Amino acid sequence: MNKTVSIIIPSRNEEQYIARCLQSILNQDYPQHLIEVFVCDGISKDRTAEIINDFSAKKSNIQLLINSNRTTPFALNLGINKSSSDIILILGAHAELFPDYVSKCVQILSSNDQIQCTGGILENTYENNTSEAIGMAMSSTFGVGNAHFRTGTKEGFVDTVAFGAYKREIFQAIGLFNEELVRNQDDEFNYRLTKAGYKIFLSKNIRSKYYVRSGFAKLFNQYYQYGYWKVYINKLHKTITTLRQLVPLFFVLFLFLFPLSLLIDKRFIIIYMGLITLYIVSAIANASVLSKKLSQVPKIFFAFIVLHISYGAGYLKGLIDFMLLRIKIKKDETITR
Repeated sequence: MNKTVSIIIPSRNEEQYIARCLQSILNQDYPQHLIEVFVCDGISKDRTAEIINDFSAKKSNIQLLINSNRTTPFALNLGINKSSSDIILILGAHAELFPDYVSKCVQILSSNDQIQCTGGILENTYENNTSEAIGMAMSSTFGVGNAHFRTGTKEGFVDTVAFGAYKREIFQAIGLFNEELVRNQDDEFNYRLTKAGYKIFLSKNIRSKYYVRSGFAKLFNQYYQYGYWKVYINKLHKTITTLRQLVPLFFVLFLFLFPLSLLIDKRFIIIYMGLITLYIVSAIANASVLSKKLSQVPKIFFAFIVLHISYGAGYLKGLIDFMLLRIKIKKDETITR
């Protein structure tokens, strides 16, 4: 395997994580002279750039690029345009690669002409008890549906992966990342990829560590944005890209709109309370299965609620803004990672 690999890392205020991320790249069993790294920093206000420059001073294959537009898709495209490698690997600053990550990606991409992207399973790393509960909820089918790169329940062809490695020619075939998107730019790109007839392969043997957000407020903000920007993608492509995205929307509509039916007939309260009870029992049961100890159950249960309501509320707001009001996108750096 002599394919060259470019690793693109968007970053902004990541001083807590970026060193471990870069060190995991230096620990790869793939030849370092075949790897180049572009950290595209969105004008960090902490020591992120300083840490990157420290690595760059010691390793010539690591470069700092300044992303003056700050948002993730600009960072990704900046790195892609700067690179010249056969394979482009998109990485997050919160992640650490297992030592054979690159070599296994290269092996799979070289095995099939139709496979234009490959990735693996996220192994959550926790910073505190809340972070652990959130990670458990995000790794369950009840929490995130069939997001297989989180649940680890499937190996094979999928609709998206985290930290994907792409053949360079796919960017020539379908274009770069959509720079209008603040979130979900990888999902939108992967949708274009599969729509064009190419394949994304998820391998359980490709693994990375991901530092889970440490608070429920951060989790809510993250998944609210996921739901919000998913609507824009649907409008852009004039289709529902995945059916699982609608479930949280219906959940939120049920929670807040169904009570209006009580104005028509109070007997609807039986149906409403019955379905609410079913959800609560299911959430507690799944939390109990996931938990390592009884004290974790309430936090995992609450994480489920945050995941479902935040995504559904974001999706609903997206429907109002993009479909009903037809507002134009505002480039707001405050809602990036």
